Amino acid sequence: MNRTAIIGVIAITGTLLIAGLLLQPLLAGPETAPRAGSTGPPSPAGSPARDKGWPYTTGNAIYSSPLMANDTVYIGSHDKKVYALDAVTGGVRWTYTTGNYVTSSPAIAGGNVYVGSYDDKMYALDTATGNLRWTYTTGNYVTSSPAIAGGTVYVGSRDHKVYALDAVTGRLRWTYTTGNYVTSSPAIAGGTVYVGSHDHKVYALDAATGELRWTYTTGNYVYSSPAVANGTVYVGSHDGKVYALDAMTGELRWAYTTGNYVYSSPAVANGNVYVGSYDHKVYALDAVTGSLRWAYSTGGSVTSSPAVAGDTVYVGSNDGKVYALDPVTGSLRWAYGTGDYVVSSPAVAGGVVYVGSRDGKVYALEATTGRPD
Repeated sequence: MNRTAIIGVIAITGTLLIAGLLLQPLLAGPETAPRAGSTGPPSPAGSPARDKGWPYTTGNAIYSSPLMANDTVYIGSHDKKVYALDAVTGGVRWTYTTGNYVTSSPAIAGGNVYVGSYDDKMYALDTATGNLRWTYTTGNYVTSSPAIAGGTVYVGSRDHKVYALDAVTGRLRWTYTTGNYVTSSPAIAGGTVYVGSHDHKVYALDAATGELRWTYTTGNYVYSSPAVANGTVYVGSHDGKVYALDAMTGELRWAYTTGNYVYSSPAVANGNVYVGSYDHKVYALDAVTGSLRWAYSTGGSVTSSPAVAGDTVYVGSNDGKVYALDPVTGSLRWAYGTGDYVVSSPAVAGGVVYVGSRDGKVYALEATTGRPD
C-alpha cells in the first residue's frame, strides 16, 4: 500500500494476504506464555538447526513481507533492494537493487521472483541468481504485491490501474483503470481477479480479459487485500469494517465493525477469518456469520496480516512485537519484541517464523517458542 499504509503479501493456503503500516510507540523484549497445562512449548520435531546469521540486517526499514521457497527467504527493503537469504543460516544468496523503495512483497512462479518497487516498475528476477529477467514500467509506485496465476502476473499501481502481464516476457495483456490508487494486492480465484482501490471499491475482474464483473463500494478506501475462500471474498476497509462478499455477485454477506481502520488483510482458516485493526486488536470472526469469536489486544495498531500455520496464528503489531496466538481462544502463546514496529506479515515454514521489522532486520523465530534462531 502507499504509506500511510504499506503492503506486504504472503500466501497461505492459496489465499493472498497483505499488510500495511503506521507509527506507534514500541515495546521491546521477548515474552513467552506457555499453553495451559504445559511447562512451555516443545521444540518442533525436525526443525532445522540454525546458525547465528539471524536476524539479518538490511540497509533500511522493512515493510515488505517475506516469502519462503527453495530454502530461501525473499524480501524487499526500503534500501531499494530485493534480498534472497539462506533460510537456515541467514546468509545472503543474492541481492538486486531497484530504483527506489521495495515495500511490495515477492511472489514466485516458474523460476522467477516477481516484485514491485517505488520506481514505478514490476520486476521479474531469477530465483537462483537474482539476474533480471524483465521489467515493466507502470505510471506510478508499485506497492501492491503481485499474484501469479495461469502464466500471468497481476498487480496494482498508484496510477489507479490493475495490470495483467505475461509472466515469461512481461508483455502487457490488459489493464483496468479504477478511480484511485491501487495499493491493495490482487487475489485470484475461479478465473476472477479480486482487488481493492482507494476509490472505496472492491473489484472483481475477469482474469483473462480484465472485463469488470462487479464492484462493491465500502465506506472508505481499501488498502486491505482480499482473501477468497468457500465462495466468499473477505476484505478490510479504512471505514473500520471487515466485509464478506459473495464471490460471484459481490453481494454483501456480512460486515463486522472494528474500532478503527482495517489495513490488515484477512487470513481464513478453521472456519474463522483472522484480521488485524488499527484499534490495536487481532480479531477472529466466524467466516459464515461474521460473529466475533475472540479479540486479542496488542500494544499498537495491527496493520500486519495474520499467518495461520498448524495450530497458531502469527501476526505483527506496531508495538514492535510478533505475536503467536491460539486460533480457537486467542490466548497468547508467545510474543517477541523487535526494534521497531512490525508491518511485515509473517511467513511460516519448517518450524520457523520469518518476518521483517521497521528496524531493518529480517527475523527467524522458532514457531513454538518465539526464540530467535
